[in-house]
Amino acid sequence: MTLFWIAISLFLVMDSVGNIPLYMSILKDIPHKRQFIIILREMVIALFVIILFNFAGDGLLRLLHIHPQTVEIAGGLILFLLSLKMIFPSEQETESSYKKIKEPFIVPLAIPLVAGPAVLATVMLFSRKVDNSFIMISAIFLSWVASLLILLSSPFLSKILKEKGLMALERLMGFILVLLAVEMFVNGVLGFSSQK
Repeated sequence: MTLFWIAISLFLVMDSVGNIPLYMSILKDIPHKRQFIIILREMVIALFVIILFNFAGDGLLRLLHIHPQTVEIAGGLILFLLSLKMIFPSEQETESSYKKIKEPFIVPLAIPLVAGPAVLATVMLFSRKVDNSFIMISAIFLSWVASLLILLSSPFLSKILKEKGLMALERLMGFILVLLAVEMFVNGVLGFSSQK
């Protein structure tokens, strides 16, 4: 597993492009300068949570007696459901439940929109497969920086791409994520069958 492959996978799971409309809706009543600070703060919190799960995830699995292949299969299913949501978005957007929040803190911008269950499961899975922690931290940081840049430039991107452009880009990323999810699921099943 290469650094680039892990970083791309994590970037797709973070779904920063898909989060642009939600970020814009939640932060629309906040001044632009303050929006920049909030996005940066929430992304730093998300990065901290992701790195924490990278190091503590393996110990958590051992504590709960969860097999690595179980995480791989579950991670594949979660990614598959997430990718279906990206390709076929529902008409009821989750932003409606966050409209009453004046200035979000941790929830929902950091967790679950960036450091959600799919990202944390993927990080835990990759951390078991990659022996070199430098590669994992570098991949997490690269995917995080790419997501940060996209979310910081979300007002600009939403004006250029508009609703249809954002939707098309998110569906393309969703299709790529389907492939990653299926591969993860198949590897988990093969891992179980090889032990029998």
